[in-house]
Amino acid sequence: MLRARADELARGAAELEPEDEGLAVAMFPMGEDTYAISLEHLRAAIPLTTVTPVPQAPPHVIGIVRFRGHAVTVLSFAAIFGVGGWRVDPAVLVVLEGPDRRLIAIDCEQIPRPASLPLDAIAMARSAAPGPVIELALPAVGRVMLLDDLEPLFGAFGRRDDGH
Repeated sequence: MLRARADELARGAAELEPEDEGLAVAMFPMGEDTYAISLEHLRAAIPLTTVTPVPQAPPHVIGIVRFRGHAVTVLSFAAIFGVGGWRVDPAVLVVLEGPDRRLIAIDCEQIPRPASLPLDAIAMARSAAPGPVIELALPAVGRVMLLDDLEPLFGAFGRRDDGH
């Protein structure tokens, strides 16, 4: 099921037309809000069941998961961004690539769906309230929280020797 959804997500990104003035994102619900991450950072969606807990890890670290030969730190999105009120238990890990090709994974309620966010709305939101998460009010979608800067996610754990 997750592989089929990942294929659907990839097809959705490929179907964005060049004249579409938008940022290609992966959108997912988190509690009462909808969050979005640029597709340029998305590497995979995998089952949460593959996580190995890490004894004495900080509260925001769920554990580690093996992904393409690397041990990837799994972070609690809710703990880092202060999200409360899960609607359902997280079932999916979203693997993200950040600075220096480092990988992390975050938990979410369901597999993200592809979408396009208007660039003009993003620019207005950035100027109104700059920060790692910007709030967009879109008539067709409603309120979307765009993770505009992934540094808080990648800064939430220490860098390991292997760069991941």
